[in-house]
Amino acid sequence: MYLAMNRFTVPLENAAAFEQLWLSRESRLQDMDGFVSFHMLKGPEADGNILYASHTVWRSEGHFRAWTTSEEFRAAHARAGQTRKLHEGAPRFEGFTAIQHIDAKEPA
Repeated sequence: MYLAMNRFTVPLENAAAFEQLWLSRESRLQDMDGFVSFHMLKGPEADGNILYASHTVWRSEGHFRAWTTSEEFRAAHARAGQTRKLHEGAPRFEGFTAIQHIDAKEPA
């Protein structure tokens, strides 16, 4: 399993617009081989900013890399430069390969 994360630092005054942008965007992730799940996470508030992280789970790093070079990726990100910038700086990418996985117990 491979986890791909992008962190965004968003000023409080842009938080509602940032969330709406993500909630209304067309995702092409479900069309991709190896895609497992996606979460947009809202983190803590500090110094007038809120930390957000997009969190995508893939079956492998190769599946993630295929997404980043795909037509689906280009289509999903086509309008990225057309909206006003709602976060500070560039998103911070972090990629992780799972070394352990524990599932929840099945209910009795």
